[in-house]
Amino acid sequence: MATGALVAVTALLAVGVQAGTGAAAAPHRNTPAPHAAPAAGALPAKLSPSQRAELLRTAHATTDATARRLQLGAQEKLAVKDVEQDADGTVHTRYERTYQGLPVLGGDLVVHTAKGGAVKGVTKATRGALKVASVTPKVAPAAAEAKAVSASRTLGAKKADAQTPRKVIWAADGTPVLAYETVVGGTQDDGTPNQLHVITDATTGKKLFQYQGIENGIGKSEYSGQVTLGSSGSAPSFTLTDTARGNHRTYNLNHGSSGTGSLFTNATDTWGDGTPSNPETAAVDAAYGAQETWDYYKNVHGRTGIRGDGVGAYSRVHYGNSYVNAFWDDSCFCMTYGDGQGNNKPLTALDVAGHEMSHGVTAATAGLEYSGESGGLNEATSDIFGTAVEFYANNPADPGDYLIGEKIDINGDGTPLRYMDKPSKDGASADYWSSDVGNLDVHYSSGVANHFFYLLSEGSGPKDIGGVHYDSPTYDNQPVPGIGRANAEKIWFKALTQYMNANTDYAGARTATLQAAADLFGQGSATYNTVADTWAAVNVGSRTTPGGGDSVFESTAKVAIPDRGAAITSPIAVSRGGQAPGALKVTVDISHAFRGDLVIDLLAPDGTAYRLKNASAWDSAADVKTTYTVNASAKAASGTWKLRVQDVYAGDAGTLNGWKLTF
Repeated sequence: MATGALVAVTALLAVGVQAGTGAAAAPHRNTPAPHAAPAAGALPAKLSPSQRAELLRTAHATTDATARRLQLGAQEKLAVKDVEQDADGTVHTRYERTYQGLPVLGGDLVVHTAKGGAVKGVTKATRGALKVASVTPKVAPAAAEAKAVSASRTLGAKKADAQTPRKVIWAADGTPVLAYETVVGGTQDDGTPNQLHVITDATTGKKLFQYQGIENGIGKSEYSGQVTLGSSGSAPSFTLTDTARGNHRTYNLNHGSSGTGSLFTNATDTWGDGTPSNPETAAVDAAYGAQETWDYYKNVHGRTGIRGDGVGAYSRVHYGNSYVNAFWDDSCFCMTYGDGQGNNKPLTALDVAGHEMSHGVTAATAGLEYSGESGGLNEATSDIFGTAVEFYANNPADPGDYLIGEKIDINGDGTPLRYMDKPSKDGASADYWSSDVGNLDVHYSSGVANHFFYLLSEGSGPKDIGGVHYDSPTYDNQPVPGIGRANAEKIWFKALTQYMNANTDYAGARTATLQAAADLFGQGSATYNTVADTWAAVNVGSRTTPGGGDSVFESTAKVAIPDRGAAITSPIAVSRGGQAPGALKVTVDISHAFRGDLVIDLLAPDGTAYRLKNASAWDSAADVKTTYTVNASAKAASGTWKLRVQDVYAGDAGTLNGWKLTF
């Protein structure tokens, strides 16, 4: 999927490195002390490209065995997309699925495997089994193509032309159906390339979904100082090729809108002069932003390159004429920047690159669809990591802040493009989740996650950070303390790469970040509870301490419940003194087509079982989403509590999506 988006700041004048070295001097960085140290075993291992390649090779070689292990159907196969490894040896392998040879959109899953090979859990985009009555379409491909072109023109695309529709299984809405995916090309109304993906039911012809493969915004940029660049060659032939960062190259489109362009070359290793009239100046910004983004992901998250394979993307500057935009395109694995109004304000800058390249990281991992709530999360992820790159670079000409596009003066009055501390200050973004937030443009629905990230990093209320005044409110008017930006970044990255998927919504993002916090800091830890409370502060879920006295301990790990098989258990470690309450609340979330098959028990740390639910042939409803109350006052609260679930009748398998204890 092609992705991209805009966030622009300032362009930069650069002086190259010593001739022939291609190495950039490392700038001084200020790293704040963490709020709490992450658990060492849960941190990502700093894998070399060869180590990652070996993990991928092993995963590719065992896809059939993994499919059997997960009890996938005979018509389903797995394809490896990405892999992450924690320092303790835990491997998180992301797969895409096929059904009878057709790609399954919304069928991606992540398998979490312990060092010894045991499966610790599975994160799935689709909970139900994949069953499609027929893979023979009743609607002709031409009809799907016509509907897709019509949808694209309705959105204002020009010169819309469609690729031949491909047959897929559409599983993102729950019940899998045979469908067509049609990609419509051409250009959008502002000159941006068009890659509208339209999903059409192959049986009824109904349009099911659409998303734009190239995502963008608007902005202008000025220049912000002198930097050191990675370059190659020797006098009189230097090139903007960064051999230290996957051979990232910077090209000049010279106001064209297709192709790669020409690689920037120079007789000396000094690039640009700080003015937009010099074509090299925009190239300096693009190259500098790319190298800082590469260094951030490698040094902070252990990811070498966007795909983790050590291969650099490339950048194209001077796209089109007076093009007030920038975008990431995954199909060319490249970033593209326009020159702004009148070709005088190139949209090349530090957090533009961080934002755009982060779209590439999202595409290589979770693949968040650029529509609805998942699109807002996609856009917010780029704002979050664009901000993180800006802080990481520690450039005094463009210091880190929680304002998006604060230097581009897009509004003509000096105000930023977006605000993370209170997104609604831009006049359109959402501060808090609501049932219609997914209907907003993704640049505005992103406000919920941007606000969450600011609150998680810095806490609520008024404060001054780096000379900027912030005042961040909460939905419930209760404060949240913040855990420090460094810890917030680690949680979001782990959640994105290991627990989110293409269809993750805001509720799913809460689950993913809580699981990441549990991995890094411990289930029920202060940091874990702050993550939960911060989501509540943007109206996603509830606080861990409602009324000021309760404590909530939660497991978000998904566990498959086999059909008429052995009982499964899910643990929760409780760190609370004293006795358990006489009204211990046990909240259970299980997906199952016939819940009457299920027997559910709560197991105290000493093994005592409390029956929550018996099996019953008369209980024919689906799913278990219930809170039970148990008198556990005879037991100590501290220790490992377990939920035990067994399917005792044949016919349907299920999934324990998660559960929690409220003391």
